Amino acid sequence: MFLESYCNVIDNKISFSRQQGSDFAKQVADDFNPLHDVDAKRFCIPGDLLFSLVLEKSGLSQNMGFTFSGMVSDGIALTFPETITGSASIVDDNAKEYMKIEATGECTTNSQSINALIRAYVEFSGHTFPHILVKLMFENNVMINPTRPMVMYENMFIHLDKLDFSDVQLQLTAPSLIIEGKRGKATLPFDLVADGKVIGHGKKHMLLSGLRDYDQATIDTLVSDYNETKTQYLK
Repeated sequence: MFLESYCNVIDNKISFSRQQGSDFAKQVADDFNPLHDVDAKRFCIPGDLLFSLVLEKSGLSQNMGFTFSGMVSDGIALTFPETITGSASIVDDNAKEYMKIEATGECTTNSQSINALIRAYVEFSGHTFPHILVKLMFENNVMINPTRPMVMYENMFIHLDKLDFSDVQLQLTAPSLIIEGKRGKATLPFDLVADGKVIGHGKKHMLLSGLRDYDQATIDTLVSDYNETKTQYLK
């Protein structure tokens, strides 16, 4: 379990410190979203860490969906499903739901396949900004609030034709952004590719808030600051 250093397990319940959530975002996902900074006022545990733990604990099914229903902060004890038959949820001690999971088709617990998918998906997901979203915002003449950049993970769905693979890559296909007032919904479809062949498909949805007219100079500064934060961390 390569994720053991990014969570705490007590009495079969999983919790996270701010440092663990931030380390996963930066070290595994290469994600420098300020929401995952240790000192962030609105800190939240990366959704990709929850996704990864679900696969490690419950296995990888041919068809899976992950819908986020609540932000996980540090110190919350969560119960993860051991197995998923149709659907299951991640909940806290008060039965508050943070993620709903759907799973159908064949299932594998093969660690090689699971770890390959986790690393490929998390890397892809962590590079959403600036690699993908900036282009979408430019094409739609909108941008997020540079002082409070809110980009939230809404849900993700995957389908796999096969479950036995040792390596896999995610290839973005035709991303889009739908604008509704000051909010936007980004759709990021992708192919899952192993040994040069497409073995599945997926789609990730993200919510953007506080949208305003696009300004190239502001975006340039935002991207520069993001990259500088990453550079300083990697020193």
